[in-house]
Amino acid sequence: MPKRKTEVIESFGERLAQLRKDAGFTQAEFAAEVGITQRMVAYYEAPDAHPPAHLLPQMAQVLGVSADVLLGVSPLRRPKKLATNRLERRIMEIEKLGATEKRQIIQIIDTFIERGKLKQRISTQEA
Repeated sequence: MPKRKTEVIESFGERLAQLRKDAGFTQAEFAAEVGITQRMVAYYEAPDAHPPAHLLPQMAQVLGVSADVLLGVSPLRRPKKLATNRLERRIMEIEKLGATEKRQIIQIIDTFIERGKLKQRISTQEA
């Protein structure tokens, strides 16, 4: 029997943990995105545990994979870039909003950036 060239993760829990880490989520962040507790994520990442079927679509969506990939039925393909941190995930969500909402968010962000620059200038002038 020939050896497989790619490592197959047999356990759902191991696969979930690896996909979560690859997506840049901590257990707590992933739990918040899915709407469950961190303790539940830790349980689902155990070798013999499986989440209820109603959570699979939400988990797959948050991880940016199909449910088939999450279940190990299909191999992992990364057609789109996954955000690696919380800020990048938020920016990706902002991109999905309408023009008015985007403009309002950009104005708020610009206000904070200008405020930070002003504070920095004041602190360097005082020093």
